[in-house]
Amino acid sequence: MPERTFITNALRTETVGGVLLLAAAIAALVWANVPALHSSYEKVSHFHFGPGALGLNLSVAHWAADGLLAIFFFVAGIELKREMTSGDLRDPKAAALPVIAALCGMAAPALVYVVTNAGGGSLAGWAVPTATDIAFALAVLAVIGTSLPSALRAFLLTLAVVDDLFAILIIAVFFTSDLNFLALAGAAAGLAVFWALLRWGVRGWYVYVPLGVVIWALMYNSGIHATIAGVAMGLMLRCTPREGEEHSPGEHIEHLVRPLSAGLAVPLFALFSAGVPVDGHALTEVFTRPETLGVVLGLVVGKTIGIFGGTWLTSRFTRASLSSDLAWADVFAVATLAGIGFTVSLLIGELAFEGDDVLTGEVKAAVLTGSLIAAAVASVLLKIRNTKYRKLCEAEDRDEDLDGIPDIYEEDQPEYHLRMAALLERRAAEHRRIAGELVSARHAPAQVPGGAGEEGDRPA
Repeated sequence: MPERTFITNALRTETVGGVLLLAAAIAALVWANVPALHSSYEKVSHFHFGPGALGLNLSVAHWAADGLLAIFFFVAGIELKREMTSGDLRDPKAAALPVIAALCGMAAPALVYVVTNAGGGSLAGWAVPTATDIAFALAVLAVIGTSLPSALRAFLLTLAVVDDLFAILIIAVFFTSDLNFLALAGAAAGLAVFWALLRWGVRGWYVYVPLGVVIWALMYNSGIHATIAGVAMGLMLRCTPREGEEHSPGEHIEHLVRPLSAGLAVPLFALFSAGVPVDGHALTEVFTRPETLGVVLGLVVGKTIGIFGGTWLTSRFTRASLSSDLAWADVFAVATLAGIGFTVSLLIGELAFEGDDVLTGEVKAAVLTGSLIAAAVASVLLKIRNTKYRKLCEAEDRDEDLDGIPDIYEEDQPEYHLRMAALLERRAAEHRRIAGELVSARHAPAQVPGGAGEEGDRPA
């Protein structure tokens, strides 16, 4: 029990989830690029299993992208609902900046991709660089930004949640195949039952888990991407506690499911999505082929320009204003960090170029390259900002006169300077006393204990 509790609590932190995601991506790259292991990766990734009669005889990679990733989107749906009911998205004025920043941060990368491919490249991948990976971005911020203002994390979280919402809408609208209206009606009926059970206060995982699986299966067979089922169920949960409740049902379920999402669903998706052959030729193609170059530029340049520019223009021409705890340099660093588009970008890349395995692999390599560049640049910028804030924190914590009030808030008070003068005088007197004792000890002859030796008494 103690070990299990420790592991699940660790998986609930963004840092550990991001590390597992990174480890799975590296493992996939190694597995897919070591000649002795490449064939086994392909064999495992394309191994099919599942009930064919229900239309669910899928490959391992397909199960990871359509099945396990629905858990991740379920958690994202709960997080979005919580932000809308009790978080930053509840107040329109407070939510305006990150929401508009998220929209601009999706439009600008798409525009960059389209411009890059206007000369003859495929425009099918316009949506690939529009998404931000919540887990990776928050993990980098948690590791680097130990002294950054909490308002910066709130800004990034709100931005990423809105980004995820619109990425889900993009998947639903633009990457939906021919609809099976009967299956879609069944999924809608299942969601209605799910909602009714929640409103009636029915409890028990044995009720909701089988129902959730049925809804997911119907949604998959309807032609709409199955992860939409996860988002829809997450948004239905109540995320505001009632009188007598310590936690709302949404918070409780998120607390239980997040370790499964961070420790199993997302890493396995990364393991079977990031395994693309990478060699010198492939890396060259990333920067020479318009589709892959558009993805890289969209993530690294488009995200930064869109988020920072959208935030600045909104604060400049509307009543919305940036938090007083943040500086524009902080916003620029976070805008760069949002260029990490790992999980959802890989998923959209698979959907956009479905049927073209070569181009799909190259686009995945471009997503990895762009995300790595964005993470490296953002880490440098955040480290610089973190150093500045750490010095500010140290200055605000300093209380030399021990009166319980940080010195920085008393520097314009004469009484503070009088106390500091008296304190420094006492310290100077103490140092003079210690220095005098050291000088006396150095010049006083020390006698050898026990009396005279062969040569009589002499200094030791």
